[in-house]
Amino acid sequence: MNIEKRRKIFSLLKKKTPNPSTELKYNSPFELLIAVILSAQATDISVNKSTIHLFKIANTAEKISSLSIIKIESLIKNIGLFHTKAKNIHKTSEIIAQRYSGEIPNSREKLENLPGVGRKTANVILNTIFKEPVIAVDTHIFRLSNRIKLATAKTPLAVELKLTRLTPSEFLVDAHHLLILHGRYVCKARNPDCNRCVIKELCEYTSKHLKY
Repeated sequence: MNIEKRRKIFSLLKKKTPNPSTELKYNSPFELLIAVILSAQATDISVNKSTIHLFKIANTAEKISSLSIIKIESLIKNIGLFHTKAKNIHKTSEIIAQRYSGEIPNSREKLENLPGVGRKTANVILNTIFKEPVIAVDTHIFRLSNRIKLATAKTPLAVELKLTRLTPSEFLVDAHHLLILHGRYVCKARNPDCNRCVIKELCEYTSKHLKY
């Protein structure tokens, strides 16, 4: 796939969604960090249902670190792996409160040193909060990139590196959210909705599977 075809794909996605953003609900960088940690192997819907209660009680690093882990668990128990996630957000809150005065660091290394924060979570924060041109590859983006031949690779990291290198620079900041929304609602894992896909004329998967 050449650069012009990539540019056309992103142009169409951007036209459809001019202001792409996360569907996690948050009111501060810290709230987003906690929500993204909780979103691992969970849906944004389930996370939002939990954080609406959690953030009413504690929405800063100092406040969450002052809660007991048992209390945090009771507030996020509808989310998968809630025992581990409760410990992670408690410890991460302690570190942010004590080491960073409650502010989220804008360094990948510092972010990835926080409990529960891996490369994908760090990329979400760097991109969404600090507008860095990085792409967090989740299951939707991994599937979509391989399916439409935007960036084919066997691991999320390899897809990320390819996408970052091959995506036209003017779309890099929005690429993560453009792709994740398209993968979540149109180019779904089962029964991709090719008939209402805005990039179907450019998609190599569509050309093989869509029946007119």
